[in-house]
Formats: sequence, C-alpha cells, structure tokens
Amino acid sequence: MAEKGVKEPENVDEEMARILDFMKTEQDEVPHYMELLKNGSLTQRARSADALGEIGDERAVPALIEALRDESTAVQYVAAKSLGLLKDKRAVDPLIHALTSEDKWVRHGAAEALGRIGDMKAFDALISLLKDNHHDVRAHAVWALGELGDSRAVQPITLLLQDEKADVRREAETALAKLKKEIT
Repeated sequence: MAEKGVKEPENVDEEMARILDFMKTEQDEVPHYMELLKNGSLTQRARSADALGEIGDERAVPALIEALRDESTAVQYVAAKSLGLLKDKRAVDPLIHALTSEDKWVRHGAAEALGRIGDMKAFDALISLLKDNHHDVRAHAVWALGELGDSRAVQPITLLLQDEKADVRREAETALAKLKKEIT
C-alpha cells in the first residue's frame, strides 16, 4: 500500500531511479560510511560499500579501492560493484588486479565494474576471463567487452556462442549485436 501523497512507481526502473535519487541526497553521510567501511563489522563494511556506490560521491573512490583488499571477499565484491557505479578511472588498475582474485565473485564484480567504467585499458584482462572456469564470470566478462565496444572482441566472443551455459551464450549474442552495431 502506497503512502498518501506518494506516487506509486510505474515500473522497477522508475523505482530504482527514485531510490538512487534519494541516495544522492545522503552525501553528508559519506565520511561516516567511509569510516564504517574501514573499521566496521563485516555487515557494516559491506553495507557501507554498497551505500557509497549508490550515493555516487567520488570522495568514496579511495576508500572503495582500499576495500578491494578487505579480508572479506563479500566486501571486495560489493566494493568492486560500487566502483563501477562511480565510473571513476582511478579504479581501473585496482579492478584489473581484482580480476586475478581466487574468488569468482570478486572477479565477477570487477568485470562488471570495468564494463561500466569503459576504459580500454581493461580489454586484455577481460579477454583472459573468457576462459574462466565459472560461467557467471565468463558472462560478465563478455558483457563488459560489449560495453567497451572494441571490434577486437568479436572473434573471441563469437567462440562463446557455443558455450555450455545459456547465460554465457545469451551475453555473447547481445555483446556481438552491440559490437556489430558500433562497427557499422
């Protein structure tokens, strides 16, 4: 039930846009979240990393980069995703390094973040993930390469049209369509 005077959202995208707009009003809380990210409990660190990405304040970038080295891979994953939301080029090298993590979720989050940031410096590292043992990492690497828009990715992505996992094949089809559209 909607509160009086509050318009019910038309769809999920509208609701997400409303939430993100609200989070941007929380910029005064950035220093507090950064402190929790550094010294809080596991739950506080993960929630703070998430909030910092949603708030969208670039002051959080150094703290989120530092969180890529947190003892918890859950915090590392959320920090990577948040860095992707911030789209700050300072995060590219640390995120490329995160692609070498032993944890598949950290690699997954870093690949997604690099796709959002869109820096070509990540191209070779993302290509190497196309052979990852985990299909969800392969799928996110394909998506990220599609976002980068470099035609050199067409041939390696084409090979994934035969991947055993449907999500990888689906992402390969989408990325190839996007890449071919950008080429023409």
